Amino acid sequence: MQFPSFIAKRIRHNEAGSFSATVSRIGVASIAIGIAVGIIAFAVLLGFKQTIRQKIFLFGAHINISSFAVGNTYEEGPLFVKNPISEALPRIPEVLRWQAVAHKSGILKTADEIKGVVLKGVGQDYDWNTFKKSLISGKLITNKDSTSLKYGYSSEILISHKIASQLRLKSGDNVIMYSMQNPPRPRKLTVVGIYDTQMEEFDNNLIIGDISLVQRLNGWGKDSVGTYEVYLKDFEKLDEVAAVLRRTLPPSIYLQRVTSIFPQIFDWLLLLDRNTAVFLALILFVACFNMISILLVMIMERTPLIGLLKTLGSPNKQIRMVFFRVGLHMVRKGIIIGNIVGLAVCWIQYQFKVIALDPVNYYMDTVPIVFDWPIFLMVNIITIVISGLILLIPTLIISQITPIKALLFKK
Repeated sequence: MQFPSFIAKRIRHNEAGSFSATVSRIGVASIAIGIAVGIIAFAVLLGFKQTIRQKIFLFGAHINISSFAVGNTYEEGPLFVKNPISEALPRIPEVLRWQAVAHKSGILKTADEIKGVVLKGVGQDYDWNTFKKSLISGKLITNKDSTSLKYGYSSEILISHKIASQLRLKSGDNVIMYSMQNPPRPRKLTVVGIYDTQMEEFDNNLIIGDISLVQRLNGWGKDSVGTYEVYLKDFEKLDEVAAVLRRTLPPSIYLQRVTSIFPQIFDWLLLLDRNTAVFLALILFVACFNMISILLVMIMERTPLIGLLKTLGSPNKQIRMVFFRVGLHMVRKGIIIGNIVGLAVCWIQYQFKVIALDPVNYYMDTVPIVFDWPIFLMVNIITIVISGLILLIPTLIISQITPIKALLFKK
C-alpha cells in the first residue's frame, strides 16, 4: 500500500467521535444530494420533453408539407400523390417515414348540442402505434380500401374526451357532421373511439376519420391529398432537413416545421433546459463549497500530524495527496449514496406515479420519468472531475504550515 493511501485510511478510521467525523458526514451528504438531485432533475426533464413531444407528434409531424389554400386556415389545397415531394423524400437519409393526410373543417351536431371541429382524414399508411397510448375508450378506425366500402369511404371517427363530454357522446354513438362549404354537406358518422392527449390544442376541436371522406367532400380524386406529414430519424436535424426540402419544393408548396407551428410549447421546453442547468450548477457549487470547507477543517484539526510528517521528511506533495485521498473517499461515498437515492426515487415515481400534475397546465397527469443512462453517467463523471479539482484547492494551505508551528499547535 502506498504511503498516502495508508495515512488517509488511518485518518478515516480514527476520525470517529471527532469533529471532523461530523463535517465529513456533511460533505458526503452534500455530494449525495447533488448527485440525487441531478439524476432526478434530468429524469424528469427528459420525461417532460419526451412526453410532450410524443403528444405533439400525434397530430403534428416533424415537418408538414402542404399546398397553399385561400380562405380557410384549417384546410389545404390538393396535392397529387405522385409529385416532386414524394420523389424527393426517399432520397433523404434523415427521413424515417411520411404519411398523407387531409383536413376538413365542419360542425358536429347532436340533438341538443353543436361543436365546431376539424376532421383529419388519414389513410392506410397512417401510423397508429403512438396514438394507441392516448385511446381511452373504444377502438381505432378501420383503414380499409375505400373501393370495398358502400359509400366509397368509412364513416368511423375518433373524437377527443373533451368533445365527447361537450356533445354527450360515447363509443358507438352516431353524429351528424356538416362540412364548412357552400352548400353544407351533412354526413352521418359513427364514433368508434375516444382519445385524450390532455393537450387543448388538439382535444378542443380535432377528430380523426377516413381520408376518403375528406377527398369526397372536397371533390378530389383518390390521387390527391392535403398534407404530407414527415417524420425524421433524429429530431435534432429538423432545421437541416427542412432546408434541404425547401430547395426541392416549388413556390406553391408550403413547408412548416413543428417548432414554428407550436412555438410556445418548444420555447417552454427550452426554458426548462435553462432552468435545470442553472439549478444543477447552484447545487454543484454549494456541494463543492462544502467540500472545500470540510477539507480545510480536517487539515486544521490534523495540523500536528502534518508537522510530524514534515519533520519525518514527507514533502508537501505527498501530504497533499493524503488529504486529497481523504476528500476523494468522501466524494466516492457520496456518489454511491446519491445514485442509490436518485434512482430509487425515479423508480418509485415511474412505477407508482406518486406525484400527480394538473393536465391543464402540464399536458400530463403525472410527473414523467425517463431513464437515460448516458446522461446519468455524465452527471457522475462531471461531479467526480469537478470535485477532484476542487479538492486540490484546500490542500495548498499545507505548504504554508511549518513543522515547528504545527507541532506546537493546540486544538
